[in-house]
Amino acid sequence: MNREKIGRALLSCLVLLALACCYSVVVVAQEQTTTVERGEVVYVAGNDVVFRMSTGEIRHVTVKPGATAVVDGKTITIADLKPGMVLQKTVTTTSTPRTVRQTARIEGKVWMINPPTTIILTLPDGKNKQYRIPEGTKFNVEGREATAFDLKKGMNVSATVVRDMPEVVVSSSSAVTGSAPKPAPKPVIAPAPQPLVGVLLIEEPAPPPAPKAAAAPAPEPAAAPEPAPAKLPKTGSELPLIGLAGLASSMAGMALRAFRRP
Repeated sequence: MNREKIGRALLSCLVLLALACCYSVVVVAQEQTTTVERGEVVYVAGNDVVFRMSTGEIRHVTVKPGATAVVDGKTITIADLKPGMVLQKTVTTTSTPRTVRQTARIEGKVWMINPPTTIILTLPDGKNKQYRIPEGTKFNVEGREATAFDLKKGMNVSATVVRDMPEVVVSSSSAVTGSAPKPAPKPVIAPAPQPLVGVLLIEEPAPPPAPKAAAAPAPEPAAAPEPAPAKLPKTGSELPLIGLAGLASSMAGMALRAFRRP
């Protein structure tokens, strides 16, 4: 009994592991791209909306019935759209490559046979194509069964061909969000102009102040007057001068006499 439980548990683990591996392969093979478009609503009429895109382009869009958008956290429909609302559409595209197996019935003429694995047929369009022959395949040759070893060049055969066709499955999802227009700021009211009275006068700018005159240099001080010669005291006498004159005359006479002697 314990062995059966262990076996079942092991089988469950293997199945989960296989599923996880398959899932991881799918995720790795997928490619996702995301595009974002942003525009402002400028006109709404019925299901028709005109946007001014962030690139400056004017774009007309016909909205599908039932489409919704989330604006400022609230879900709205096209009936709630107002000019000035800014909407943003995010589109996520997922590309998943896969292989699709298709079957088709063909008729052709044997051009070359390499039994039991390979055959080349000439198709009705004149082109040659090579096919792999699965083990145990039976051919219909002019209404009878034949194996690959029975085929000869030039025989007409009909067969069902299995083709593996690669393709890419593309899926996309989109979400529209936005914001309502912000209220315009209150205009600043300018004070009313004062009424004009009397005559018209034009105020002129005041003249610039005149430059200050340079200060005149200070006059040089006048030279002090020379002191007047001191006057002799009234008690002074002229006799010393007379004496000096007589002495000078005597000396002059003595000099003349000395000069006249031989």
